[in-house]
Amino acid sequence: MITCYVRYTIDLDQLDAFEAYARAWIPIVNSMGGTHHGYFLPDSGDNEAVALFSFPSLEDFEAYRRKRRDDPRCKAAFAIANSTNCILHYKAKFMRPILPEEI
Repeated sequence: MITCYVRYTIDLDQLDAFEAYARAWIPIVNSMGGTHHGYFLPDSGDNEAVALFSFPSLEDFEAYRRKRRDDPRCKAAFAIANSTNCILHYKAKFMRPILPEEI
């Protein structure tokens, strides 16, 4: 399993737009073979948000990336971010989780 950790710097004046963007991606990832673990939004004036989602393998993640290029739901989600500039910066990292059932 591979987990993608995405750290966003967001425009707090566009927090509602970022939340709409986040809510759009969760079912998309889940329908394309991944498991979305959610978005974590700032609560105290900080402008950092985080998303975590997993795929069974890096190959499955790459297949998701190819599928999302032409998916209308993905284009609509990207349009939210592009039209509002709610995302100022983001960085993605890939990690391998150790899960409770593996202990």
